[in-house]
Parts: sequence; C-alpha cells; structure tokens
Amino acid sequence: MYALIYDDHSLDESNKKVISVDGTREESEKVLEQRQKDLGKRVWECNTRIVWTDKAVAAGETLKTDEFVTWKPGEDIPEGELHSNED
Repeated sequence: MYALIYDDHSLDESNKKVISVDGTREESEKVLEQRQKDLGKRVWECNTRIVWTDKAVAAGETLKTDEFVTWKPGEDIPEGELHSNED
C-alpha cells in the first residue's frame, strides 16, 4: 500500500509518522496536494513524501525506515527520478 509519511530527513529518526494510507500512488498524490494547500507550502517544504510498504499500517502509526521504499517493486519510475540533479 502507499503511505504519505512525515519525513524531515533526519537521519537520527528512524520512525516516520504515517499521515495517510492509500491504495494507489495517485490517491497519495492528491492527499499530498491537499496537504500543500492546507499548509500553504511547496512540496519540498512540507516534509512529506509518498512511500510504498507491505506492512499493514494506519494513519497516525509509524513506519521504520526499513519498512518502506520510495517506489513499489516493479513500478515505473519517472525519468526525472532516476538521476541526481547534482553535477
């Protein structure tokens, strides 16, 4: 399942709070867009990201960093996500 998690990119914090659980990446993207509007921030300012997990989890619970990945296995990854923006 897809989950929207709070992720402030702190390497010391291995538990990430689940904001929503969704059946598709598109549903999670809509939740993320609404969160952006509610916070009045851009996506990178929201400390939020979409992840894939096999673990049964609900909003308000936490996921450990080893319990999720950015992309669902076998999912098509957009070309822009495959390469670093750094030189």
